[in-house]
Formats: sequence, structure tokens, C-alpha cells
Amino acid sequence: MPKLNLFGTGFVLQAAIWAACGMAFILFGYDQGVFSGIVENDDFLATMNHPNDSLEGIIVSIYNLGCFAGCIVNFLLGDWLGRRRAMWFAMVWVIIGATLQCSAFSVPHIMVGRFVTGIGTGVETSTVPMYQAELCEASKRGKLVCSEPLLVGVGIVISYFFDYGMSYVGGQIAWRLPIACQMIFAFVVIVLVFGLPESPRYCYKEGRNEEALQILSDVYGRPKDDPKILAEQEEILEAISVETKYGEYKWRNVFKRDEVSTGHRVLLAYGMQFMNQMGGINMVVYYIPTVLYTNVGLDKNLSNLLGGCVQIMFVVGSIFPTFFVDRVGRRAPMIWGSFGLGICMMMVSILLSFKGHANEHATSSAAVAFFFVYMLIFGASVNCIPWCYVPEILPLHARAKGTAVGISSNWIWNFFVVMITPIIINRLQWKAYLIFMCLNFAFVPLIYFCYPETAKLTLEEIDYLFTTPGKSAVQISKELVKQRKQHPGQQRLTRHTDETGSENLEKKQDSVVAGVSDEQVEQV
Repeated sequence: MPKLNLFGTGFVLQAAIWAACGMAFILFGYDQGVFSGIVENDDFLATMNHPNDSLEGIIVSIYNLGCFAGCIVNFLLGDWLGRRRAMWFAMVWVIIGATLQCSAFSVPHIMVGRFVTGIGTGVETSTVPMYQAELCEASKRGKLVCSEPLLVGVGIVISYFFDYGMSYVGGQIAWRLPIACQMIFAFVVIVLVFGLPESPRYCYKEGRNEEALQILSDVYGRPKDDPKILAEQEEILEAISVETKYGEYKWRNVFKRDEVSTGHRVLLAYGMQFMNQMGGINMVVYYIPTVLYTNVGLDKNLSNLLGGCVQIMFVVGSIFPTFFVDRVGRRAPMIWGSFGLGICMMMVSILLSFKGHANEHATSSAAVAFFFVYMLIFGASVNCIPWCYVPEILPLHARAKGTAVGISSNWIWNFFVVMITPIIINRLQWKAYLIFMCLNFAFVPLIYFCYPETAKLTLEEIDYLFTTPGKSAVQISKELVKQRKQHPGQQRLTRHTDETGSENLEKKQDSVVAGVSDEQVEQV
């Protein structure tokens, strides 16, 4: 795939990389939110012969099944395509799917279109965070990757208010045009990708060392013999050497312990995205107008308007991790975020349980407030962290396939939640929210005991957290944070061999920053 020198080097090139990744995630958010206003559109319902709640759930959720299929496609083809071509490949699927959807006149037609669009989104979401993570400095990785889920919220808000505005137009254009506009974002990404470099880590993995060194030089805006460039090259090559010590990785061995705990780390990635979905977020994203209409008792117009306002809280909340995730770390926001989401779901359930009583109006109105708080907390915590954590926790030799596995968790559980939501909100009413309350509370100890801190470690240093016999990665990350408090100087994790020949870790002063902040010390 040809590369055009459109963006030069240094800051401009870094900004172009972020813009392409950001536009892909705005598209992701737009796809997520666009159907929320369409499923209540009278013309759409008439065209689709008024599907019941079960069929409606399938129409909406088959997109997520397509996303899961896209992750499988990326698992199989990602290492062959590389990062750039995978992004381009994903956009082609999105364009084809959007064309099918906006021309649909039957349920099977719209379902095929949504499935095809989902394949593109699945490839996109399992490539873009990894691509961004591999093309930025450790100290900025959290900020840059977490800005992408922030832009998911921007895309959702755009789609909600576009749907709301088009609802006043009437006719078939009211739902066909919002679906067709997906293609605008996809074409922008295609154009931008032609001017971007391949991931240097992918190039090193493929043995294209000179090309990789030039990419590092271009991205950082430094000469190829600059100490920072050479140090990063040395780290990457050392990590590749460790990861491929026993030959090419065989995925049938994923549950066997290897040198860098590949199977354990893939499981952590899968679990992180499971937590992202099973806290109830897509009941709110896809169905908040339906929830407000069915459970709260608002009229359709007010439900649609408030649904859009609720999504704005998603964006507002996501501003916090975008700017502060490298300071507060990954673990703390996930822990307090999951606890806060559980409280919100509990309060929504309690307040909606008064439906049919004399104080129904007051309690239902209070429940709306907790939907706003829920989206604010989700945006500030569980929205952003998993998208950053999945690509950074995985070793390079398994990063493409492992990210596909991790993101597939997002989509298969997204599919599950979206499919059952119309049924449970109609039939269980307020009891449905208790399910998500329990799950959110269960995530708190899971994160505390199983997930190590990764903030401000290079991708290669994260490998070292998993290579010390007798100690868990969580223990090592806590020790690193404590040592940072005792010795504020910059640290780098390095490997050494003891008298028995086993490899261990030591911490040395070095110009390469592992840097964990003092704020994290109090929160881990």
C-alpha cells in the first residue's frame, strides 16, 4: 500500500496519526448511536413492518455480531495486513455496509447491511488503539489512546442530535440520511491513512529494521542516531528477542505459561473489555430514548431530547482520563468507576420500582438524574481505560491477534446486552438494572487483585512485569510505585540473569522514563 509524504515529520505527523485514529473512533461512536433514534422512527418501523421487541433487538444487535466477526477477520489477517492496510480495509467494509443499510427496504436487507458495517468496525476497533499505542511515547500513550473513546462520545452525540433533528423532517430521508453519513467519516480516514507511516514495532517484527528506524525518526522528529531513537530501537529488538526465544508463537499454546505470560495477558485484555460492556453501558447508549419512554414514562419527543443530553455527559466525563490518565493511572479509575456505576444502577432500580405509586412522577424524574450521573462516571473511567489497557498489556508477538481477542470480548458482550435489552426493559422493568448493579460491584475486587498498573511504562517494560518468577505482575507494579515514592528519580526496568541462569528484573536509573507519579502511589 503506497505512502504519500503528506504530513512531514515530528509534531505534524503525530497530529495526523491522532487525527486519523480519532476520526475512526468518531465513526465508531456515530455507528453506535445512530440507530437509537431510528428504532423509534415511524417511517422506519413502517418500512420494516413494525418488528416486535425481540426482532428489534436482533436488528440492532446484529451490528455487534458483525463487529465480533470483524475481530475474527483481524485475528486471521491482521499480522499479514499490517496496521495501515487493516485500517483502510476496515473503512471499505464500513462504506459497503452503510450503502446496504441506507438502501434497505426489508428486515433481512437492513440486517445484512448492519452485519457488514460491523465487520468493518470490528477490524477498525481492534487495530486503531494498537496503532496509536505503538506510535507514541510512553508518557503520552494514556492521553492519546484515551482521547479516542472520548471521540466515541463525540460521535454518539453527533448521531443522537442528527437523528433528533431529522425526526422533524419526516419521510424516509429522516432515517436513511443519518445512516448514509457514516460514509463521510470513512472516506476521511481513507485519505488520511495514505499519508501515515506503518507502525515501527510491526516493521521490526517483520524484519524491516531500516524502515522501522526511519519511521521512529520521522514520528519523533529526531535524527536516526539520536540516543532516544536508538534506546527505543534497542528495547523493541530486545523484547522481540525474548518473545520469539522459542520460535514463532503458536496460538494453540495460549493457555500454557510461556516466557512473557502471553495467555495470562490475553485473558486480562479479554476481561478488561468484558467489564467495559457488562456494566450496562449499551443499554443506555442504544436504548436511552426507549428506556425513558417505556420505564420512566416520558413522551417520545422529550425522551429523544433527553437521550441526546445524557450522551453529552459521556463526552464531558471522558475529558478527565484524556488529560489525567497518565497521572492517576489505570487501576484507580477502573475501581472507583465500577463502584460508582453500581451505585447509579442501584439507585435507578430503586427509584423506578415506585412506578404505579402516588410518588411515581418524582421518583422517575430522580431516576433520570442518575442516568446522567451514570454516563458522567462511565466516561471518566470505564469508557476510556480498557481501550488503552488492551493494546499496552499485550506482548508484541501477540499484539495484533491478542488485541483482536480482547476487542472481540467488547463486541460479543455488546451483542448480548443489546439483544436482550428491549426484552428485559419491557418485561423485568426496574429489576433489569439490578443485574448490572451486581456486575459493576463484582468488578471492583477483580480489578484490585488481578490487574497491574501500566501507566507510563513503555510497551517493552510492561513485558518485564510478567517475567519475574514467584511474583505477580500486580505485586511488581505496586513495588515499582512504592520505589518511585522513595526514590523520585526516573526509573527503567531492565532484565538481568542471576547465578541460576533465570532471568529477573532490576531497576536502574536511566534516561528512558518509566516514571510513575506520586498521585498513583496513594491510589494503587
